[in-house]
Amino acid sequence: MSTLIVYFSFDGNTKFIAEKIAETLNADIIELKTSKKYPTEGFLKYFCGGKSVIFGEEPKLTNNSIDLNRYETIVIGTPVWAGSYTPPIKSFIRQYKIQGKQIALFASHGGNGAEKCFAKLKEALPGNKFIGETAYVEPKKNPEDSSSKAVRWASDILAV
Repeated sequence: MSTLIVYFSFDGNTKFIAEKIAETLNADIIELKTSKKYPTEGFLKYFCGGKSVIFGEEPKLTNNSIDLNRYETIVIGTPVWAGSYTPPIKSFIRQYKIQGKQIALFASHGGNGAEKCFAKLKEALPGNKFIGETAYVEPKKNPEDSSSKAVRWASDILAV
């Protein structure tokens, strides 16, 4: 089974988990990069992220084209912003129109919103089979537990 991990990471939390999952699954991994730069500190960090979700922004991705035909399973990772997935993930979903794949979802967040985020992702990805979801509260603050949880979750995906 060929697997691709696609993620956007803002503070490195989602990247930390994506790398653990990719290592466990022996999967290809792509970090989405955008031409838009988000503020990284203070009030603007949260305001601009939330605003971009609320206004439905779709920033231009600067990654090379991705051949999704090579993959049976796609694992999508995102921080939770304003109870949703990030605009770069929205851009990815719109650009690639993913259909007929096994999809697993993971999110990193500061304390809540993952369930709502997963529901919105599932709504945005019709025509796919969802095989798992998991969330992590600030994984870099508790790397051992977060890493163990990611490895267990990824191992369960292999069993599907």
